[in-house]
Amino acid sequence: MKVNLATETKNILKKYGLHLNKRLGQHYLIDDSKRQKILSYADLKDDDVILEIGPGIGTLTIPIASRVEKVIAIEKDKKVATILKERLKDYNNVELIIGDALKIDFPYFNKIVSNLPYKISSPITFKLLEYDFKFGILMYQREFAERMIAKPGTRDYSRLSVALYFMANIEILDYIPRSAFLPPPKVDSTLIRLTPREKINGTFERTCRALFQHKKKKARNALIESFHEISKEADPRKIVDLIDPGLLEKRVFTLTPEEILKISNELKKIIQCH
Repeated sequence: MKVNLATETKNILKKYGLHLNKRLGQHYLIDDSKRQKILSYADLKDDDVILEIGPGIGTLTIPIASRVEKVIAIEKDKKVATILKERLKDYNNVELIIGDALKIDFPYFNKIVSNLPYKISSPITFKLLEYDFKFGILMYQREFAERMIAKPGTRDYSRLSVALYFMANIEILDYIPRSAFLPPPKVDSTLIRLTPREKINGTFERTCRALFQHKKKKARNALIESFHEISKEADPRKIVDLIDPGLLEKRVFTLTPEEILKISNELKKIIQCH
Protein backbone atom coordinates (compact mmCIF):
# COMPACT_ATOMS: atom_id res chain seq x y z
CA MET A 1 0.00 0.00 0.00
CA LYS A 2 1.33 3.42 -0.97
CA VAL A 3 2.05 5.67 2.01
CA ASN A 4 0.89 9.27 1.63
CA LEU A 5 3.44 12.07 1.66
CA ALA A 6 2.57 13.35 5.14
CA THR A 7 3.01 9.91 6.70
CA GLU A 8 6.17 9.23 4.68
CA THR A 9 7.70 12.52 5.83
CA LYS A 10 6.85 11.88 9.50
CA ASN A 11 8.32 8.37 9.25
CA ILE A 12 11.59 9.67 7.79
CA LEU A 13 11.92 12.36 10.47
CA LYS A 14 11.26 9.77 13.19
CA LYS A 15 13.65 7.22 11.66
CA TYR A 16 16.54 9.67 11.62
CA GLY A 17 15.61 11.58 14.77
CA LEU A 18 15.41 14.81 12.83
CA HIS A 19 13.80 17.81 14.50
CA LEU A 20 12.98 20.58 12.05
CA ASN A 21 14.20 24.07 12.87
CA LYS A 22 11.56 26.71 12.16
CA ARG A 23 14.16 29.43 12.74
CA LEU A 24 16.08 28.10 9.72
CA GLY A 25 12.90 27.97 7.67
CA GLN A 26 12.71 24.17 7.65
CA HIS A 27 9.11 23.48 6.62
CA TYR A 28 8.61 20.34 4.50
CA LEU A 29 5.82 20.00 1.97
CA ILE A 30 3.43 17.18 2.97
CA ASP A 31 0.54 17.79 0.55
CA ASP A 32 1.05 15.40 -2.36
CA SER A 33 -1.52 17.15 -4.59
CA LYS A 34 0.54 20.35 -4.30
CA ARG A 35 3.74 18.39 -4.99
CA GLN A 36 2.20 16.95 -8.17
CA LYS A 37 1.21 20.47 -9.27
CA ILE A 38 4.79 21.70 -8.81
CA LEU A 39 6.13 18.77 -10.87
CA SER A 40 3.52 19.38 -13.56
CA TYR A 41 4.35 23.10 -13.84
CA ALA A 42 8.07 22.22 -14.11
CA ASP A 43 7.31 20.44 -17.41
CA LEU A 44 10.20 18.04 -16.79
CA LYS A 45 12.10 16.69 -19.81
CA ASP A 46 14.68 13.93 -20.25
CA ASP A 47 17.48 16.42 -20.94
CA ASP A 48 16.68 18.92 -18.15
CA VAL A 49 19.30 19.87 -15.59
CA ILE A 50 17.36 21.04 -12.54
CA LEU A 51 18.69 23.26 -9.76
CA GLU A 52 17.04 22.79 -6.37
CA ILE A 53 17.92 25.01 -3.42
CA GLY A 54 16.95 23.65 -0.01
CA PRO A 55 15.99 20.10 -1.05
CA GLY A 56 15.54 18.92 2.54
CA ILE A 57 14.82 15.19 2.67
CA GLY A 58 14.13 14.98 -1.07
CA THR A 59 10.37 15.56 -1.28
CA LEU A 60 10.84 17.11 -4.73
CA THR A 61 14.36 15.88 -5.48
CA ILE A 62 13.50 12.19 -5.79
CA PRO A 63 10.51 12.46 -8.16
CA ILE A 64 12.41 15.04 -10.23
CA ALA A 65 15.53 12.85 -10.46
CA SER A 66 13.48 9.99 -11.90
CA ARG A 67 12.44 12.14 -14.87
CA VAL A 68 15.42 14.32 -15.82
CA GLU A 69 19.06 14.08 -16.89
CA LYS A 70 20.45 15.63 -13.71
CA VAL A 71 19.53 17.39 -10.45
CA ILE A 72 21.86 19.78 -8.62
CA ALA A 73 20.64 19.93 -5.02
CA ILE A 74 22.13 22.51 -2.62
CA GLU A 75 21.51 21.85 1.08
CA LYS A 76 22.99 23.95 3.89
CA ASP A 77 22.12 21.67 6.83
CA LYS A 78 24.74 18.90 7.07
CA LYS A 79 22.50 16.52 9.03
CA VAL A 80 19.65 16.90 6.53
CA ALA A 81 22.13 16.45 3.66
CA THR A 82 23.31 13.15 5.18
CA ILE A 83 19.72 11.87 5.25
CA LEU A 84 19.13 13.05 1.67
CA LYS A 85 22.32 11.33 0.51
CA GLU A 86 21.07 8.07 2.02
CA ARG A 87 17.69 8.45 0.33
CA LEU A 88 19.39 9.15 -3.01
CA LYS A 89 21.64 6.08 -2.98
CA ASP A 90 19.76 4.55 -5.94
CA TYR A 91 20.11 7.73 -8.04
CA ASN A 92 23.39 8.50 -9.78
CA ASN A 93 22.13 11.67 -11.49
CA VAL A 94 21.92 13.90 -8.40
CA GLU A 95 24.82 16.18 -7.51
CA LEU A 96 24.39 17.02 -3.82
CA ILE A 97 26.26 20.15 -2.75
CA ILE A 98 26.47 20.86 0.98
CA GLY A 99 26.80 24.60 1.40
CA ASP A 100 25.23 28.05 1.43
CA ALA A 101 23.49 28.77 -1.89
CA LEU A 102 24.24 32.48 -1.48
CA LYS A 103 27.98 31.84 -1.31
CA ILE A 104 28.65 29.29 -4.04
CA ASP A 105 28.72 29.43 -7.83
CA PHE A 106 26.02 27.32 -9.43
CA PRO A 107 26.94 24.67 -12.01
CA TYR A 108 25.05 24.72 -15.32
CA PHE A 109 21.26 24.30 -15.03
CA ASN A 110 18.36 25.09 -17.35
CA LYS A 111 15.47 25.13 -14.86
CA ILE A 112 14.99 25.74 -11.14
CA VAL A 113 12.45 23.92 -8.99
CA SER A 114 12.61 24.90 -5.34
CA ASN A 115 10.71 25.46 -2.14
CA LEU A 116 13.10 28.30 -1.28
CA PRO A 117 14.16 29.10 2.29
CA TYR A 118 12.05 32.22 2.87
CA LYS A 119 14.75 34.03 4.86
CA ILE A 120 16.88 34.38 1.72
CA SER A 121 14.06 35.06 -0.76
CA SER A 122 15.33 38.43 -2.00
CA PRO A 123 19.10 37.78 -2.31
CA ILE A 124 18.66 34.29 -3.78
CA THR A 125 16.19 35.58 -6.41
CA PHE A 126 18.61 38.27 -7.58
CA LYS A 127 21.47 35.77 -7.57
CA LEU A 128 19.47 33.31 -9.69
CA LEU A 129 18.71 36.07 -12.20
CA GLU A 130 22.45 36.51 -12.80
CA TYR A 131 22.31 33.14 -14.56
CA ASP A 132 20.73 32.16 -17.88
CA PHE A 133 17.96 29.58 -17.55
CA LYS A 134 14.60 28.78 -19.09
CA PHE A 135 12.36 29.31 -16.05
CA GLY A 136 11.95 28.53 -12.37
CA ILE A 137 9.04 27.06 -10.45
CA LEU A 138 9.56 28.60 -7.02
CA MET A 139 7.76 28.79 -3.70
CA TYR A 140 7.79 32.04 -1.76
CA GLN A 141 6.06 33.51 1.26
CA ARG A 142 2.81 35.00 -0.03
CA GLU A 143 3.61 38.54 1.17
CA PHE A 144 6.96 38.42 -0.63
CA ALA A 145 5.36 37.17 -3.87
CA GLU A 146 2.88 40.05 -3.72
CA ARG A 147 5.75 42.53 -3.36
CA MET A 148 7.41 40.98 -6.41
CA ILE A 149 4.49 41.97 -8.64
CA ALA A 150 3.24 45.10 -6.81
CA LYS A 151 2.09 48.09 -8.89
CA PRO A 152 3.12 51.76 -8.44
CA GLY A 153 1.17 53.59 -5.72
CA THR A 154 0.36 50.44 -3.74
CA ARG A 155 1.55 49.57 -0.23
CA ASP A 156 3.67 46.64 -1.44
CA TYR A 157 5.44 48.58 -4.23
CA SER A 158 9.19 48.51 -3.55
CA ARG A 159 12.69 48.37 -5.00
CA LEU A 160 12.07 44.63 -5.46
CA SER A 161 8.96 45.29 -7.59
CA VAL A 162 10.79 47.77 -9.82
CA ALA A 163 13.90 45.63 -10.38
CA LEU A 164 11.92 42.47 -11.11
CA TYR A 165 9.61 44.35 -13.50
CA PHE A 166 12.56 44.55 -15.89
CA MET A 167 14.46 41.41 -14.92
CA ALA A 168 11.76 38.73 -14.99
CA ASN A 169 8.27 37.75 -15.97
CA ILE A 170 6.47 36.58 -12.83
CA GLU A 171 3.31 34.48 -12.96
CA ILE A 172 1.42 33.33 -9.87
CA LEU A 173 0.51 29.67 -10.34
CA ASP A 174 -1.00 28.60 -7.01
CA TYR A 175 -1.49 29.54 -3.37
CA ILE A 176 -0.28 27.00 -0.81
CA PRO A 177 -1.88 26.98 2.66
CA ARG A 178 0.13 26.62 5.87
CA SER A 179 -1.42 23.20 6.44
CA ALA A 180 0.49 21.85 3.41
CA PHE A 181 3.74 21.92 5.40
CA LEU A 182 5.30 20.21 8.41
CA PRO A 183 5.64 22.03 10.73
CA PRO A 184 3.06 24.58 9.52
CA PRO A 185 4.72 27.99 8.99
CA LYS A 186 3.15 31.20 10.29
CA VAL A 187 2.61 32.43 6.72
CA ASP A 188 0.87 31.25 3.57
CA SER A 189 2.93 30.46 0.48
CA THR A 190 2.71 31.18 -3.23
CA LEU A 191 3.98 29.15 -6.15
CA ILE A 192 5.27 31.24 -9.05
CA ARG A 193 6.86 30.80 -12.45
CA LEU A 194 9.90 33.06 -12.79
CA THR A 195 11.12 33.60 -16.37
CA PRO A 196 14.28 35.72 -16.84
CA ARG A 197 14.06 38.74 -19.15
CA GLU A 198 17.04 41.07 -19.06
CA LYS A 199 19.89 42.07 -16.75
CA ILE A 200 19.75 45.53 -15.14
CA ASN A 201 22.70 47.90 -15.03
CA GLY A 202 24.45 49.03 -11.87
CA THR A 203 23.29 52.65 -12.04
CA PHE A 204 19.64 51.57 -12.24
CA GLU A 205 20.08 49.26 -9.24
CA ARG A 206 21.77 52.02 -7.19
CA THR A 207 19.10 54.56 -8.21
CA CYS A 208 16.36 52.20 -7.02
CA ARG A 209 18.16 51.71 -3.73
CA ALA A 210 18.56 55.46 -3.19
CA LEU A 211 14.93 56.26 -4.05
CA PHE A 212 13.27 53.51 -2.01
CA GLN A 213 15.10 54.38 1.17
CA HIS A 214 12.59 57.26 1.25
CA LYS A 215 9.64 55.84 -0.69
CA LYS A 216 7.08 58.38 0.61
CA LYS A 217 9.23 61.44 -0.12
CA LYS A 218 9.42 63.34 -3.38
CA ALA A 219 12.00 61.86 -5.74
CA ARG A 220 14.14 65.02 -5.59
CA ASN A 221 14.56 64.83 -1.80
CA ALA A 222 15.02 61.05 -1.82
CA LEU A 223 17.83 61.28 -4.38
CA ILE A 224 19.62 64.12 -2.57
CA GLU A 225 19.42 62.39 0.82
CA SER A 226 20.71 59.05 -0.47
CA PHE A 227 22.88 60.20 -3.36
CA HIS A 228 25.86 58.41 -1.79
CA GLU A 229 24.24 55.18 -3.03
CA ILE A 230 24.69 56.39 -6.63
CA SER A 231 27.94 58.38 -6.50
CA LYS A 232 30.29 59.51 -3.75
CA GLU A 233 32.11 61.97 -6.03
CA ALA A 234 29.47 64.27 -7.55
CA ASP A 235 27.57 67.10 -5.82
CA PRO A 236 24.03 65.74 -5.25
CA ARG A 237 22.11 69.02 -5.68
CA LYS A 238 23.95 70.07 -8.84
CA ILE A 239 23.33 66.67 -10.45
CA VAL A 240 19.70 66.27 -9.34
CA ASP A 241 18.80 69.78 -10.58
CA LEU A 242 19.60 68.61 -14.13
CA ILE A 243 17.00 65.80 -14.10
CA ASP A 244 13.48 66.17 -15.55
CA PRO A 245 11.71 68.27 -12.84
CA GLY A 246 8.36 66.66 -13.62
CA LEU A 247 9.69 63.32 -12.41
CA LEU A 248 11.41 64.79 -9.36
CA GLU A 249 8.17 66.25 -8.01
CA LYS A 250 6.53 62.82 -7.84
CA ARG A 251 6.62 60.77 -4.65
CA VAL A 252 8.87 57.74 -5.03
CA PHE A 253 6.15 55.12 -4.52
CA THR A 254 4.11 56.59 -7.39
CA LEU A 255 6.93 56.46 -9.98
CA THR A 256 6.52 53.73 -12.61
CA PRO A 257 9.45 51.42 -13.35
CA GLU A 258 9.86 53.19 -16.71
CA GLU A 259 10.08 56.58 -14.97
CA ILE A 260 12.69 55.26 -12.55
CA LEU A 261 14.66 53.88 -15.49
CA LYS A 262 14.49 57.33 -17.14
CA ILE A 263 15.83 58.99 -13.95
CA SER A 264 18.59 56.39 -13.80
CA ASN A 265 19.59 56.93 -17.44
CA GLU A 266 19.65 60.71 -16.98
CA LEU A 267 21.79 60.34 -13.84
CA LYS A 268 24.22 58.07 -15.65
CA LYS A 269 24.70 60.56 -18.52
CA ILE A 270 25.06 63.58 -16.20
CA ILE A 271 27.56 61.87 -13.88
CA GLN A 272 29.66 60.72 -16.85
CA CYS A 273 29.82 64.32 -18.12
CA HIS A 274 30.95 65.72 -14.75
